[in-house]
Amino acid sequence: MSRRALLSSFSGEISTSRAKPGTISGDDDDDTIVEVGDVRDGEELEEQEERWSTLLPELVAEVVTRVESGGAERWPRRRDVVACACVCRRWRDVTRSVVRSPVSCGQITFPSSLKQPGPKDSPVQCFIKRNKKNSTFSLYLGLTQSFADKGKFLLAARRYRRRAHIEYVISTDPDDLFEESNSYVGKLRSDFLGTKYQIYDSQPPYEGAKATSSRSTRRFGSKRISPQVPSANYETGYIHYKFNLLKSRGPRRMHCTLQSPISSKSTEQNPQLSDRNEDDATKLVVNKPQIEKVVLKNKAPRWHEHLQCWCLNFHGRVTVASVKNFQLVSTDGDEETVLLQFGKVGDDMFTMDYRHPLSAFQAFAICLTSFGTKLACE
Repeated sequence: MSRRALLSSFSGEISTSRAKPGTISGDDDDDTIVEVGDVRDGEELEEQEERWSTLLPELVAEVVTRVESGGAERWPRRRDVVACACVCRRWRDVTRSVVRSPVSCGQITFPSSLKQPGPKDSPVQCFIKRNKKNSTFSLYLGLTQSFADKGKFLLAARRYRRRAHIEYVISTDPDDLFEESNSYVGKLRSDFLGTKYQIYDSQPPYEGAKATSSRSTRRFGSKRISPQVPSANYETGYIHYKFNLLKSRGPRRMHCTLQSPISSKSTEQNPQLSDRNEDDATKLVVNKPQIEKVVLKNKAPRWHEHLQCWCLNFHGRVTVASVKNFQLVSTDGDEETVLLQFGKVGDDMFTMDYRHPLSAFQAFAICLTSFGTKLACE
């Protein structure tokens, strides 16, 4: 079979490979779902998967590369790359080796990308939608420069009041915002005054990390981010808002300390494509990245004499003045490069732009701390 014919066959049959085993859909006029009880149908699915898995890795890599370069560099077309990883295990391994990490390509492809550092050269532009009625916050990847686009959903959080503190439960499912769910990826916890916050990750930040003793009992693991390790609560960050006892005019002052993963060299380079046994594939998945300590502070604004207000240059990404607006820079070295900025553009719309060494999960958690009143801080 020629490569062109293979690509044509692939595009026509990829939807069949992604169908859930055990169910089939009826005709267009019949929306009922029927369980597959016939053994013959199961055998046909296995034969079809086996046919795709027997292709040469080099040929599969070329297919994935062409799909990615053929207009699937950005969402929503990037879902075609994800479809390649859903064909079978062989295709998943090859797709993982072809698709680069966010720090290299600047793209968020898989759920695991949400906890990987962003690009160094340019920030990833996102926006947050707030629902005051349900106390929920949704993070979207911006697809255009317009604030009106729908965006690609990434994460969601819900605010819960727990006696003397507040918690934000973060999930990959906007309809399942509970700490006991499979989609749980972490949480944010505040003190009584709302000036100190801890970030908890559902996965250990490094090998040998100890879970916090205050974790709630959970029977399920967060399988969408990393299915190879048990899920718990691991403290990975600390945010502190400084008191403003003199009530001096100015924005909030904050200080962040985070444990940020460092992309290893093996993830920046495409490994040689060869037949891997199951043990090798497992070792590749559970390879733990190195960890570095990142300390951030808010960038000091300048006083505008004509406007009589404190000003920061958000380069058009923030349009509404608010005490919630902030920019974070590193305390070690360059204090001009903004690593995270957050600002208001509407009643319940906020922009969030982040870059290396922060991940989307960390940036979202930091921005959540900006919501709500902070006593003696403003």
